[in-house]
Amino acid sequence: MADTREHVLPGTRSTITARDWPYERPRYVALVAHGYGEHVGRYAGLAAVLVAHGAAVLGPDHQGHGESGGERVLIGDFEDVVTDLHSVADLARATYPGVPLVLIGHSMGGLIASRFAQRHGDELAALVLSGPVIGDWELPGRLLALDEIPDIPINPAALSRDPEVGATYAADPLVWHGPMKRPTLEAFARTLTTVADAGDIGRLPLLWLHGGDDRLVPLPGSRAGVERLSGGELTEHVYPGARHEVFHETNRAEVFTDLIRFLDGVLSGGTRST
Repeated sequence: MADTREHVLPGTRSTITARDWPYERPRYVALVAHGYGEHVGRYAGLAAVLVAHGAAVLGPDHQGHGESGGERVLIGDFEDVVTDLHSVADLARATYPGVPLVLIGHSMGGLIASRFAQRHGDELAALVLSGPVIGDWELPGRLLALDEIPDIPINPAALSRDPEVGATYAADPLVWHGPMKRPTLEAFARTLTTVADAGDIGRLPLLWLHGGDDRLVPLPGSRAGVERLSGGELTEHVYPGARHEVFHETNRAEVFTDLIRFLDGVLSGGTRST
């Protein structure tokens, strides 16, 4: 893997650590927003593919996640997380001026990326959502209805059909393995409503990737949100049998091929695959 750099930035509520996979003269910059309870270091494989495609890749550990500051997995307001992500986008533009910016968000990062696109879509060349928490995601409502949030961590087997992915996730000290926190669930619920009500992203090219057997973020609920978000430039790929983390799935080579084909279409200004 190419050398990486770390940057520590002032965030809205705590310091934010961002990782940078540099490229001297990139075709584009890919900004990565990771999912709940994890960290951007888990996207080294994706970064390697993008760097080989001529991209520089940057992404933060969101507040309360990975090496960034804050109480673990506590997010009071996702608008703050979007603002933090925008600070990393500013760093990317300062480091690589005049280069197109592509935003890639997975799971919770898909919610963050969707809201970023609503707030700052004019700064993006494309938006990529992988298993996004968007639309009719029922988990926050179910848990918030309980008097006490159960201490049931994410099942590593739900991430990928590749058992090594689950084993590595379970052993990762930077991954949160405890219960979800009520303020974070409340923030999820509010932001799902905000994104649904804030309108579409116009003609911004949107790629949606989803596992057909995703039980953490079920496909039908995401579809409702993605279709509301898209302004018409939607490319989608649903992978039968794949679980939540398509970038870590057994068919990841197929996923990366679809991603690169989409990005080539965006960067050339040509027609994207459907």
